[in-house]
Amino acid sequence: MTDQRAEFLAGERPEDVALFLADSYVSDDRLEQFGDAVADGTLIVVDGERGRNAFQAATGTGAMEFAKSAMSTEGEIDADLAGAQCPDAGDDGDHAIQFVFAFAEEQNEEVGGIYADGDVIHAYAQCTCGTAFSDRWNVTEA
Repeated sequence: MTDQRAEFLAGERPEDVALFLADSYVSDDRLEQFGDAVADGTLIVVDGERGRNAFQAATGTGAMEFAKSAMSTEGEIDADLAGAQCPDAGDDGDHAIQFVFAFAEEQNEEVGGIYADGDVIHAYAQCTCGTAFSDRWNVTEA
């Protein structure tokens, strides 16, 4: 795991975003030079603007538009951002994660809830079945 990835997962890089791109979704060996090769794809941590642009280039969708659409469905995204469990997986269809977009938000006691407890990771995933979903957690829980 690169230092950038470990720092992101610890909430220490709130200016950056993380992208997981499944090998089955984006087949480009050059991705590994920008991030970590993981079991089913590549995980990249990059500054926010470049990351949002890379996300749009890879998926054809704006990062924040995708996040907004995924917020209405809760699911479980792995704390390492390299996988997830589709909330619709019980229908016996094809369920594999195509991509994950994530960002960290610093602790904010004024907001309350989990934001008062520490830094928060916001993660959004897309499944091959078409379901987009979200998850969030305190970095201390990961």
